[in-house]
Amino acid sequence: MSTPTDSRRRSPRPRRVPKTRAAQAKADALAELFQPMPVAIDQDAETTPFDTRLAAWFERNAWQPFPFQREVWKAIESGSSGLLHATTGAGKTWAVWLGALAAYAREQRAPAPLTVLWITPMRALAADTARALQTAVTELAVPWSIGLRTGDTQSAERARQNKRMPSTLVTTPESLTLMLTRANAIDEMKHVRLVVVDEWHELLGNKRGTQTQLAIARLTRWRPGLQVWGLSATLGNLELAKDALLAPVKTPRVAVRGAQPKTLIVDTLIPDTIERFPWGGHLGVRQVEPVAAEIDQARSSLVFTNTRSQSEIWYRALLDLRPDWAGLIALHHGSLDKEVREWVELGLKNGQLKAVVCTSSLDLGVDFLPVDRVFQIGSPKGVARLMQRAGRSGHSPGRASRVTIVPTHALELVEAAAARWAVEERHIEGREMPYKPLDVLVQHLVTIAIGGGFNAPDLFDEVRTTYAYRDLTQQEFNWALAFVERGGASLAAYPDFHRVTPDADGVYRVPREDLVRRHRNNVGTIVANATINVAYMTGGRIGSMEESFISRLKPGDVFTFGGRALELIRVRDMTAYVKRATSSRGAMPQWAGSRMPLSSELAEATLMMLARAVNGVYDEPEMLAVRPLLELQAKWSALPEPGVLLVEMIRSREGHHLFCYPFAGRMAHIGLGSLIGWRVARDQPSTFSISMNDYGFELLSARPFDWETLIQEGLFSPDNLEHDILASLNSSELAARRFREIARVSGLIFQGHPGQQKSARQLQASSGLFYEVFRQHDSDNLLLAQAEEEVMLQELELERMRAALQSMSTSRLALTHPKKPTPFAFPLIIARLREKVSTEKLSDRVARMLADLEKAARA
Repeated sequence: MSTPTDSRRRSPRPRRVPKTRAAQAKADALAELFQPMPVAIDQDAETTPFDTRLAAWFERNAWQPFPFQREVWKAIESGSSGLLHATTGAGKTWAVWLGALAAYAREQRAPAPLTVLWITPMRALAADTARALQTAVTELAVPWSIGLRTGDTQSAERARQNKRMPSTLVTTPESLTLMLTRANAIDEMKHVRLVVVDEWHELLGNKRGTQTQLAIARLTRWRPGLQVWGLSATLGNLELAKDALLAPVKTPRVAVRGAQPKTLIVDTLIPDTIERFPWGGHLGVRQVEPVAAEIDQARSSLVFTNTRSQSEIWYRALLDLRPDWAGLIALHHGSLDKEVREWVELGLKNGQLKAVVCTSSLDLGVDFLPVDRVFQIGSPKGVARLMQRAGRSGHSPGRASRVTIVPTHALELVEAAAARWAVEERHIEGREMPYKPLDVLVQHLVTIAIGGGFNAPDLFDEVRTTYAYRDLTQQEFNWALAFVERGGASLAAYPDFHRVTPDADGVYRVPREDLVRRHRNNVGTIVANATINVAYMTGGRIGSMEESFISRLKPGDVFTFGGRALELIRVRDMTAYVKRATSSRGAMPQWAGSRMPLSSELAEATLMMLARAVNGVYDEPEMLAVRPLLELQAKWSALPEPGVLLVEMIRSREGHHLFCYPFAGRMAHIGLGSLIGWRVARDQPSTFSISMNDYGFELLSARPFDWETLIQEGLFSPDNLEHDILASLNSSELAARRFREIARVSGLIFQGHPGQQKSARQLQASSGLFYEVFRQHDSDNLLLAQAEEEVMLQELELERMRAALQSMSTSRLALTHPKKPTPFAFPLIIARLREKVSTEKLSDRVARMLADLEKAARA
């Protein structure tokens, strides 16, 4: 299989013309695949000096553009908008940027006013992109200026931009929204001709994408001929992505795919021994030596983990194994200080680091050309994520991208084989986007009221041009307007919530300067976890971590952070003061970060692999390695497969166990376990203990149940799903936590001025008050309904639960009664035991259970 390559700092991904005969032969072979265009760009009687400069630049560097890049250039030249989709490394940046220069720069030699807005989802990516764009204008002698405006931009630079905007501005959705609050926003941006949204697949599925849609609608209103281009990779639902981005755009729309061949290698580091009774994470860092040996053979590597705690563990394990790598390997995750992260990124770019252990903080955009190997610790849990991470390696034409999966428990070998098949077949996940989130709309109304004001009917029509709000009703808009004008039904007596007022002409504006400042400090839809600074007693900031994590520690406790063993001394003024621990024995990061659920696409591929095993097909190295485990599972019970629901019933000293394997992902299984337990207990009062993982869930009860009859009578029916979920869970508590985010985005609660941010505890207390006031005195408040809807769709994954129940109720039931926990059941039992308070060490108890099970297996 193949996939494209990319760079933001080098050539427009044309091939270098080789000098040797062997290299020429290789290039000739590639030429049939790439179908490159001639070096010289077609010229006619109206050829401008820019075309000449571009052709000369290509000739000096022996470059040739790829066909999809020329397709984009022609589309931009013709005035079209579009979505360019190609995997990481395909040359998307150069396709759009050189197209913009060819279309606009030839018209005048003097620096243009703000002509191009380039939106990126990350500050680090914004800086890297700005450098790449600057390279092209310098080499081509284009008199354009490139500016950068993010939260990291210094005030002096902002002041210069306020006096004279650059020709091209690279920014983020939040900074663009802040620009819309300027009184002269229309004068500054009415000449924008092109908006480029980079990494659109990362914005599409969250409220930052909604914020971007609203900004594009505003710019399109000011300039109807605005062109918009999205750059995207690893997307399964391209039509939705294109429609969501280009809905307000009035120019012609096109979709372009980059299709140059590039080899993507997905392999697995298979352990020497495979347990027949695996449990989550049982392999731990056992594979650190094989991983280190592979790293030794590479020039530079990225070691991806799924959680921050896992990255800390692996970084420390590698350094303990190879102390000579001190200074050559580094750690990178979102909780580390900005300066530390920038140092790591620069070290990767310059080829000074042998390896970096990282999280999703290095998934996107920034190019590290020396990296030629990527390791994925544990299952990637998603096909798109695996492809994105694989693309961080092999950033040059002709080089393969390689990702090696390092399983953390035996069943992840099946996921690894499934992931490789899904990558080859291009079964990539789509991104679901927020549907008319009213908290973002409320924030947008105040933004536009500050930035020149708005007429309500006109803004309603403008907002409805976006894909996210295409179904917004007049009643909903009127409610949002009343909410920002008078505070809704319950806050009318408080002037601080009268955020907009109409003037004599019916134009809504913000009446007070303090409300303007407050809103600008609150702009954005990113709701970060509550964090607390970590610093040495002797001085020097290390980074930040979750406030909830620190609150569980007491002075004297030892934990690892930033690759160091630290002892907590005290907490004061949102800072945890620490010192280096004299011993790291027993030290372990005590926060796990968010656990990624198994995607539907990877779950389906995993079930397909298990179906092949049912038929005796073990033609993948991973499946051969895990064959003894799967054969034992089939002998004692059965193997799950598409169209077959495996349910196991076991009796033990603990009670009566029901194990069910829908393969719907961890988050959906949390809801399914609670739902089914509630449905049973509704008619037959009982208490259940629940455990879940990505494959299934366990219900443990003291009394037996006739599960087969209950299932036949509709226990797994999707009917009345929403009602039953709300009844089975503490939905009001879940909604109250979700409301904190909505209250922040909608401006109900104020985070504080820069340097004076309120703590998470203060924000939660404030949002909790609003939540209770609205429930008691304004029950029709649409933000309450939004909180409940987001809990259902995002936290509880309602639609995935519905699909799982539909499949469970229509699949053939394989109900078995093993005498002992099976290889699939054992991880669920261990996951439940982890949560139990016991003076007995878990490892000792697991060892005894394993010995008992192995004895039974041998018998």
